Amino acid sequence: MEMRDRAQDGLTPMPTTPPDAPATDMMPAQSSDSADAQTVENCVHQQITMEMLLENARTLAEKDPADISGDDVRRLRQQFNTLHKAIPADDSAENTSDEFEAEPLVDEFHSILDGIRSRKAAWAEEQEKLKISNLEKKNSIIAEIALLAEDTDNVNRTFPRYRELVEEFNATGDVPPTEETSLWKRFSDVRERFSDNLKINKELRDYDFRKNLEAKQEILDEARRLTVETDIIEAYRRLGDLHNDWRRIGPVAKELRDQLWEDFKTASTEIRRRYQEHFEARKAEELKNEQEKTAICESLEAIDLDTLNSPSAWDKATETVKAAQEKWRTIGFAARKANNTLYNRYRAFCDRFFEQKAKFYRDSRETQAANLAAKTAIVEKAEALKDSTDWRSATDSFVEMQKEWKAIGNTPRRQGEELWKRFISACDFFFEQKKKQGSDQRMQQQANLKAKREVTESLEAIPDDATRETILDALRNGQQKWQEIGHVPFKDKDKAYDRYHQALDRLRSMLDRLQTRRNMDRFESNMAGIEGNQQKMYRERERLTRAAEAKRQEIRTYENNIGFLSSKSKSGDSMLRDFQRRIDRIKAELDALTEKIKLLDSKM
Repeated sequence: MEMRDRAQDGLTPMPTTPPDAPATDMMPAQSSDSADAQTVENCVHQQITMEMLLENARTLAEKDPADISGDDVRRLRQQFNTLHKAIPADDSAENTSDEFEAEPLVDEFHSILDGIRSRKAAWAEEQEKLKISNLEKKNSIIAEIALLAEDTDNVNRTFPRYRELVEEFNATGDVPPTEETSLWKRFSDVRERFSDNLKINKELRDYDFRKNLEAKQEILDEARRLTVETDIIEAYRRLGDLHNDWRRIGPVAKELRDQLWEDFKTASTEIRRRYQEHFEARKAEELKNEQEKTAICESLEAIDLDTLNSPSAWDKATETVKAAQEKWRTIGFAARKANNTLYNRYRAFCDRFFEQKAKFYRDSRETQAANLAAKTAIVEKAEALKDSTDWRSATDSFVEMQKEWKAIGNTPRRQGEELWKRFISACDFFFEQKKKQGSDQRMQQQANLKAKREVTESLEAIPDDATRETILDALRNGQQKWQEIGHVPFKDKDKAYDRYHQALDRLRSMLDRLQTRRNMDRFESNMAGIEGNQQKMYRERERLTRAAEAKRQEIRTYENNIGFLSSKSKSGDSMLRDFQRRIDRIKAELDALTEKIKLLDSKM
């Protein structure tokens, strides 16, 4: 109906929601783009069902116990509790039946959770036994290294065994957390004793010290980067990995040990400080959320339900309750105990409110009958007026009828839906007829379509061997002209847009190839300058390898994100195309890095 034409006449369009929904049964219709956004929002707020929750539990139960976290199980339990204490979402007089639960599904859900907990407990017990075994094995290795450290006269014979023991120690898994620090201290002591006391070949020892220094310096650099990492949780987790890596690496030159360790400890202290501040901030946030939720509960409980004796009073109170519900959804969690108590308090009031509201409307049959008669009169008037060609007068009448319809209260559901369909049909017919009169606009859109096609054709005409300056001029001019041209017919918009962007992508790919060639020439020139210097070439190869791996990870991330997008909407399809263009560009960059590595390998 003409709600789609409201921009021309300043109308308040008719809704596409069911009639008689409280407070929102005559909301304006949305454009196709807004409808897509609304669909996404509705999906985000969609309530989970028992079947969906049970399917999530089955999926979790299929995972390996090592991959199941306590948060996963708690989240399922919280969703289950929320589902069985859900707030009624429908305020209408006809939707007042109590929620019921399918006992077999609930029993199966509890059975699956019990199974998960049993498997997790068994796995944890097995891990504890393994850690104790690892502790015994590592203690044995430390004892053997201590014996080797005392045999100072047979370094050439014992050093290979020492290296094997170190590798065996590093390859052995985790130990109980209470033993980890003292174990690492004893392991470091015997390794340092072996390196300091044995009359080892100086060149071999210096080489070992140098490699260990490089490895520990990399760890130190990573720790310093983590001090400014925005994701402090990830930074703290990564710090634990860095400490494990540090412990596995052997000693460095004696004069560097203390300073290197102090630098690493300083960075670690900063990360731990930020981690502690993060959780203190979260505690403060939970307290703030508790206060805000308490205020919501108090504001709701201040509503005197006994004084709500008219539809308008109930509608006004419903708006207050819905506003409180919307605000509640935006507030994060409070502390666990307080959060559960506040939620039960909040849910108890909402349950009582909507139960009494439903009872009130069940008792309002006479009012609904009067409303039905008033809406019937409006429908008959709309059907009589739908063939009118007096566009201005008829439009004003339809707008007024829309306002009258909105002002009328609830009607019996079945009759109300029938009247709504008739009213919508009459409105749509009138505004469609009016829309057909707007031929001038369509002619202008056709002219715009022709102009945009000419812009695209000019871009497509650029030869493959064009110079960089020619390509850049074509891109600038083409994009400027395209932006200056107005709207095109809706049915041709996507096709014209896709063709235009394909032409742009082609020119950009040509620029990328030219730039890649220039970069390769520059790289070959730089390689000529360091050819023969194996150390510099090795470092350059390491840098290129890390850059290539980063590109691969970026590609995997985009490809994973594509799996969460849907091409059923215009916005989703546009994002899919944009992600694919990015993946293609990154793959081209990865190919260039691979070619550089191959060139470097040929010269090493």
